[in-house]
Amino acid sequence: MPPQFLFDLSTIDMDAVVADIDEIRKYNPQRGDMEHLNGITYFDDKGHVIGFKDVRREEFWVAGHIPGRPLLPGVLMIEAAAQLSSFFVRRILGWDGFIGFGGVENCKFRQQVLPGSKLYFICKQDRVRHRRFTSHVQGVVKGQLVFEATITGAAM
Repeated sequence: MPPQFLFDLSTIDMDAVVADIDEIRKYNPQRGDMEHLNGITYFDDKGHVIGFKDVRREEFWVAGHIPGRPLLPGVLMIEAAAQLSSFFVRRILGWDGFIGFGGVENCKFRQQVLPGSKLYFICKQDRVRHRRFTSHVQGVVKGQLVFEATITGAAM
């Protein structure tokens, strides 16, 4: 059975770039090795957003995680998904200031992600109130669900 995504992707051009790295940098403070989004493919005002990371062979973690068989660390997948959620609440909802990571729940890693992959992050905002938000996120490579989690963030 194919994976059940958070929302219907059939009408979305996954190759589109509606916000490039320069646009993401206007809203997210991460730079250098901690910048984990390369672009935004889609967003709407209903809480749906899709971003992507080009998993490069020269990233800092490749040599050490795991030598001879590099695998993108799960914690970096979660970080990238949190950055996507942060972009959404700042760019679409208009929140000001720094958005902090508040937690992760119901996290499951289903497949490995290798250098050379394009990792899409599908995000659906669940709750937004009192300067806190909850996002459901999924990671997808070549149409396969590689992880899912619920992320909480807050305006600091």
